Amino acid sequence: MYHCPVNICLVGLSDELASIVETTEPLFPFSHMVFCAPGPDPAAIARADALFVDVTGRNATAWITDALAAKKSWAKLVVIASHEQMTELADLFDAVADIWIAPLSVQEFSFRFGLWQKACRREAEAWETEQYLEATINSIPCLVWYKSKDGIHHKVNDAFCATVNKTKDDVQGRGHAYIWDVEADDPACIESERQVMESESTIVSEEVVQTGAGTRLLTTYKSPLYNIDGTVMGTVGVAIDVTQERAYETEIVEKNRTLETIFTTMECGVITHSFDGTRVLGINQAALNILGYHSEEEMVDDGFDMVAPSVLPEDAQRLRASIATLKNVGDSVSTEYRVRHDNGDILHVLGNVKLIESDGELLFQRFLLDYTDKKLEEVQKDRYQKELIHALSEDYLIVCSFNLDTGEGIPLRVSGDKMRHLDDLFTGILQLDDCIDAYLASAVHEDDRATLKNTLTVANLREELADATRIHVNYRIARDETVEYCQATAVRTGDWQDGHDIVLGFRSVDVQTRDEMKRRALLEEALDRANKASAAKSAFLSNMSHDIRTPMNAIVGFTTLAGSRIDQPEKVREYLDKIQSSSTHLLSLINDILDMSRIESGKVSLDEQPCNLVDMLEDLYSIVQAEASARQLYLTVITDDIQHANVHCDKLRINQILLNLLGNSLKFTKPGGFIKVNVTEVLGAPAGYGRYRFTVSDTGIGMSAEFVDHIFDPFERERTSTISGIQGTGLGMSITKSLVDMMHGTIAVDSTKGKGSTFTIELMLELNSSRPVVTPAKAHHLKPNHHMRGSRILLVDDNDLNREIAITLLEDEGFTVEYAVDGQEAVSKLRASGADYFQLVLMDVQMPVMNGYEATRTIRHLDDEHLSRIPILAMTADAFEEDRQKALRCGMDGHLTKPIEMDKLFEALDTMLA
Repeated sequence: MYHCPVNICLVGLSDELASIVETTEPLFPFSHMVFCAPGPDPAAIARADALFVDVTGRNATAWITDALAAKKSWAKLVVIASHEQMTELADLFDAVADIWIAPLSVQEFSFRFGLWQKACRREAEAWETEQYLEATINSIPCLVWYKSKDGIHHKVNDAFCATVNKTKDDVQGRGHAYIWDVEADDPACIESERQVMESESTIVSEEVVQTGAGTRLLTTYKSPLYNIDGTVMGTVGVAIDVTQERAYETEIVEKNRTLETIFTTMECGVITHSFDGTRVLGINQAALNILGYHSEEEMVDDGFDMVAPSVLPEDAQRLRASIATLKNVGDSVSTEYRVRHDNGDILHVLGNVKLIESDGELLFQRFLLDYTDKKLEEVQKDRYQKELIHALSEDYLIVCSFNLDTGEGIPLRVSGDKMRHLDDLFTGILQLDDCIDAYLASAVHEDDRATLKNTLTVANLREELADATRIHVNYRIARDETVEYCQATAVRTGDWQDGHDIVLGFRSVDVQTRDEMKRRALLEEALDRANKASAAKSAFLSNMSHDIRTPMNAIVGFTTLAGSRIDQPEKVREYLDKIQSSSTHLLSLINDILDMSRIESGKVSLDEQPCNLVDMLEDLYSIVQAEASARQLYLTVITDDIQHANVHCDKLRINQILLNLLGNSLKFTKPGGFIKVNVTEVLGAPAGYGRYRFTVSDTGIGMSAEFVDHIFDPFERERTSTISGIQGTGLGMSITKSLVDMMHGTIAVDSTKGKGSTFTIELMLELNSSRPVVTPAKAHHLKPNHHMRGSRILLVDDNDLNREIAITLLEDEGFTVEYAVDGQEAVSKLRASGADYFQLVLMDVQMPVMNGYEATRTIRHLDDEHLSRIPILAMTADAFEEDRQKALRCGMDGHLTKPIEMDKLFEALDTMLA
């Protein structure tokens, strides 16, 4: 398909060699234009797409340098040189396409030129193939991508980029999570690609893809991609977004169910059968009753063939003749005939037969109506028409048939709603313009009359329906003080060339329109909430910027002061105490943020254990009393009204709730103030449970009524620490409310500005009176025991500062410490050291090359049984319960969180080294 004209410049070639180039036939689809130059002529070289330069016996470096300077960037340069010139040309090898060694015979030159032609054609064919591929994948509407084994998209098409709303530069080289704006790769997608690569076959599946904008349903075709050696290097995928199509399918199924219900329950008989009358494709119960049968099988067994055997013979022939007149799709005929039932009763049937097409097959659709009672013949006829029209236009208030050539029409279906007065407007023989004018004047909202009038004129309908089978126009009906949303639909019928017949329907779309308006309002409300949440988080970040920088400033400042006063031990100790205090505060800020994040993501669960409430509150008093005394506050804890102290509960979380409340009371109550905790057992608990009311009150500064309404919202503080000088995340009360909710309890607050606040919590706790509660032993400050001293520890941590701190602290207490900077180095050192060299491993988790989990699993599978059982203690900043469980599952013996508390470290070492 492509054509390649090539300008060939021959520089310094002999006439004999030049004639070979000039007379050699170009390979299809190339054409050659050959011109010669005795030396490196810049003008001639600049015109060339290919250069053949013979430097034999000449200043090779100069000639080639001049040719390189003058040629086009893409032009290929072939040099003919002797063996002796190779050393001289060594620095220019990368700039030329090929070097042919002179002297060259005519046959060898002709052979090499032929090889050069074939190489050019292969390159052009590769370019053409790539162009075909690019044009193909970028012109189809399907998503196309090429991924490596590790899930990186190396190539995508335009449809893929349009779906994810990113450019190719943004997508290519990135993974699933970034491309689809989600937090993690889709496990289903990963699994399907794994199956494709393992089975080396194409897999077709439907995948639900999570995106930043919601879920999308894709039908995917995934196939393996191969390396040159036949191994799988990745996958190629093609996907069709079928989200909207599936929604349409669901809607169609629901509508089909509705139509099926109408079909089986309507009083009008309906039969659909094949064009030759031998196969019944559908029949409802009404038709069976009219024809005198109990079931379709009974009618077929009786010999149904276009006409039911129960039809009187004298009418059957006439009915067949009427059906035979239907030739074209859409043709219909009405006829009357009689049916004899088994009991001898004669029914008069009014029938209509229509020729239709379904899935390329011609079918007859027949409607049957019993009008036996001659006195009610006209009523029965109207009933047939109404039933028929109702089946086809159930949703419409008005359905009329009009001929646009005459403007006349008849009503087919008119709603009996007296409030709309439709019976008075659409009755008898209709004139389109007259009845529309009357309808506009009596019902349509004045703002919509002109639009509806202009759309439904005879001239406009003929013009619009010439190009479309149907048109719609929306309008409103004025009803007392309200409006109703409606829609008019005009559909052309029959052959438009033979006659301009239409069906005009008016229906109410009020529910759908108002639902859409409601959805739009909800979306706007959701957007408003999102904007407010964004503003709240922005305010939170602003506050946190100050609150985090405040202790950080103290840490940095006092570290600098301590460094400048090394010779003043008391000052240094004072600065270190302040650094410790600021570090503790900074850690509490971070813990609050992480705790709230885990609560919002549903990762926090309750750990209910036996507990004595009185002991728990005494411990709480011991924790808080020192700070209360330091702040010159009076703290009281009252537990006299607890009748059942032994319960099942999450002691840690109840303590967290009470400490959050007491922490606020301590911060916001002035010296000399009172803080009281009162716990009472109240009535109303079911058998086996106790209802407990926890009240925390203070005489502090109180809160405004406006702030009380939002006190449990995340990031809310009545005054920022910048103003009040009291620091915090604004998450404590939100965490408290979330924990109370998790326990199925309630929390209420009553506060008056300047007088104080009272928080009341009610919890339903399971009683545990039959089992004693074991109070955990108090922690004591530990020092390494004598059997621990001299133990050799392998410290594994990739952070230089963390290693330096840990090594110094451990060596000060008599340990011998060696270190590794990642898991792989740790495994290597253990293997090289032997079984008894190290007594314990302190293992970080997040490390390059090999992380702590992988290293632990590798150690546990070492051939040396003694070495594989060496104690391993996780020492990591991954501080959550699931992190601890993960460490234990991979084979670690314990889990400590950073920053390391020395008491806990020595307690763990004492246990493991004992």
